[in-house]
Amino acid sequence: MPTVHLLDYVAGNIRSLVNAINQVGYEVEWIKTPEDVKNADKLILPGVGHFGHCLSQLEKGGFLGPIRQHIEAGKPFMGICVGLQALFQGSEEDDKVPGLGLIPMRIQKFNDESKSVPHIGWNSAMNTELASKERSFYGLMPTSKYYYVHSYAAPYNPGVLEKDGWSVATATYGEEEFIGAVSRENIFGTQFHPEKSGVAGLRAIRAFLNGEQFQSLSRDQIADKRDGLTRRVIACLDVRTNDAGDLVVTKGDQYDVREKSGMDAGGQVRNLGKPVDMAKKYYEQGADEVTFLNITSFRNCPLADTPMLEILRRASETIFVPLTIGGGIRDTVDTDGTHVSALDVATMYFKSGADKVSIGSDAVFAAEDYYRAGKKLSGLTAIETISNAYGKQAVVVSVDPKRVYVDRPEDTDHRTLKTAYPNAAGQSFCWYQCTVKGGRETRDMDVRQLVQAVEAMGAGEILLNCIDKDGSNSGFDLELINDVKAAIKIPVIASSGAGVPDHFAEVFSKTTTDAALGAGMFHRGEYTVSQVKDHLQVKGFLVRQFEAEI
Repeated sequence: MPTVHLLDYVAGNIRSLVNAINQVGYEVEWIKTPEDVKNADKLILPGVGHFGHCLSQLEKGGFLGPIRQHIEAGKPFMGICVGLQALFQGSEEDDKVPGLGLIPMRIQKFNDESKSVPHIGWNSAMNTELASKERSFYGLMPTSKYYYVHSYAAPYNPGVLEKDGWSVATATYGEEEFIGAVSRENIFGTQFHPEKSGVAGLRAIRAFLNGEQFQSLSRDQIADKRDGLTRRVIACLDVRTNDAGDLVVTKGDQYDVREKSGMDAGGQVRNLGKPVDMAKKYYEQGADEVTFLNITSFRNCPLADTPMLEILRRASETIFVPLTIGGGIRDTVDTDGTHVSALDVATMYFKSGADKVSIGSDAVFAAEDYYRAGKKLSGLTAIETISNAYGKQAVVVSVDPKRVYVDRPEDTDHRTLKTAYPNAAGQSFCWYQCTVKGGRETRDMDVRQLVQAVEAMGAGEILLNCIDKDGSNSGFDLELINDVKAAIKIPVIASSGAGVPDHFAEVFSKTTTDAALGAGMFHRGEYTVSQVKDHLQVKGFLVRQFEAEI
């Protein structure tokens, strides 16, 4: 197989990019020293996290000079995410660190007053060249969607780059149009992650590696509408060992995952299928992301042999959308007595194919410490250490609140809301109490306190569950979602309660949630992800449609 050289200079999910490159018929050779760059024909520079950190690492390692020489020699070069931003003069993210300067513009932060930041999800890459409406570059299709995850971007100024010979594709987020991809001669850069953009992203990688810079578009591939970000539909798989020791996908009713026999609980663990097979099925149905939640501790298993690592390795070979892993992301002690930090645990998952890690109970404990310290950050929490190393977009906090009803707001120190759904006692005020340990233990903290604390620590996204709604198939808790969305600026994933496709339409129309997650309705075969998306489309929502062939 032909080869491409890959420079892994910062932490990130490189496995997915390697798998994507293999999928289109190429092998990867690693760049380990500056001298290796000279031997490269095709060079790919991926990047995650902080602009200043990434560029500083390149400079410190002696790579910037050889990269410039590679580009100046006319050899094919592709930059992904921060790898694209490296082509620019600099970034607001770190004014002291310069970029390569090939594009005389600066990267800017998105305005977070009117929308969630980071910008996470599937968006366009639309060719801007008026004279080339019928031509795209490197396989980008105006009708396709691509996966973005970033807080900083290059604003698009019509004609500025085009006059210097650049081809430009843009996306729109809220009121801001930004650069999604650029190309000139031997250079190709994408703000989106092609390795996580399904078939559309594989098409772009293949076109770059094959040297197919420009392609003609058929009439049905030309799109004039600049339609922006889609609504994300996420499939979630709770994974644990059953009584026979096999890893299975299960689903609980208010977190009880055992089958019930008559009036008695305590039956066998509910087995809904094999994790990797089910995840691939949801990918092929059009799931925008797949989340694995590990609800088994694997206490007697060495960390390096944790079964979830193998699940991620196998899943990332054929699933080219973002994978999130939750459960066990905390400081721990290995079976041989070695202390392992939460950052080290997360690194194992990222290297196995995860794009994000989800932190649950430990986030609540960290928030309690944060408030006890007078809202001062320690710098030592799992959220802080992982987000500092990998970027906040890599850290999801999974929140498990439950309603506590009161007669009056004055009856509690916590934030209450007047609910449209009083309890059996007629109480119409409630607050949302945070829980830990799979909902088995409550804490003296409300959901707003928690999400504001973890946002301050560097979390990039909230996975908002609701114990009262879990397994109910009655729809999402809209009051909870709106309350949390009003409290923070980072994206929120609505979870718990989805039973029919219209529940997704309801949550997208009645809240400003950024994504919605389904589990049991998919696992039981009652509805497919594609049926949910078809329903959303009929209701007028913009969704990404699955593409079957490169």
